Amino acid sequence: MHMKLMTLDEMIFYKKISGLSYMDIAERSGVPLSTVQKVFCRATSTPRNKTLLALGNAFEEFQSERLYLCDPAYEAEIKGKTYKKKDLEHYEGILSGGTNAIDLSSYENKSIDDYLALPNDVRVELIDGVFYDMAAPSYLHNQIAIQIWKALDDYIYKNNGKCSASIAPTDVQLDKDDKTMVQPDVLVTCDRDKITYARVVGAPDLIIEVLSESNWYHDVYRKKSKYESSGVREYWIVMPKQSKIIVYFFKKSSKPIEYTFNDIIPVNIWDGKCTIDFKVISERLDYLFKTASTD
Repeated sequence: MHMKLMTLDEMIFYKKISGLSYMDIAERSGVPLSTVQKVFCRATSTPRNKTLLALGNAFEEFQSERLYLCDPAYEAEIKGKTYKKKDLEHYEGILSGGTNAIDLSSYENKSIDDYLALPNDVRVELIDGVFYDMAAPSYLHNQIAIQIWKALDDYIYKNNGKCSASIAPTDVQLDKDDKTMVQPDVLVTCDRDKITYARVVGAPDLIIEVLSESNWYHDVYRKKSKYESSGVREYWIVMPKQSKIIVYFFKKSSKPIEYTFNDIIPVNIWDGKCTIDFKVISERLDYLFKTASTD
């Protein structure tokens, strides 16, 4: 069936009632995930008709239900449930011509309240009042972070330590204000007073980010500077494609030490008593590194 051009409001409506994620929409439409997020969060104020037409393909199965939007008596059966127009008036204000969606026409002048109001599948970090998009991590990215976290957590457990190791997505209210909320890949917090039910409030002792091609500037420069100024003691940047790890121990020096995936790296916040063997991690994930090299 040929798909007529859907409005963005209609697509937001069908996204709500269908349960489709941004990744689902990207896969169904062929539109890049980052573009999907910006369009649906209204960061792109006037999407091209070509983009809207492609996005509409993700909702082709709901073509017949479009009658519902203009006929008050119309009942739509979607995903096994029957909806009446009056039952769905709270969805995005679409039926009344408005929208309750957070205004992302600008990524600036945002607060933690704006961050917490975002849909669950919108991935951003808030730094000094500005939203920055986060790309979905690859499987390799996740597995590297998990292996590092396991090593850190095992060390803490075996030594009856009071520190806590966590992995993304963990919200960190870095400056204890309402202008910054980040989600490091791996973090260690030793002051338990900073750990709340919802998040970490204040600077963790150790932060480790696994670099992706789409976020290299964010991690290498922007977040490095922010972590240093906020009081993070140690910062690692893991670079899988380059097989390198850059380690900053800010208490000792602003200059980093560079390691490879063949090295055993000491954790400075624990005076080197804990180490991460990247050769073991590399060998364990060899099958994924081979896959990544062919992508």
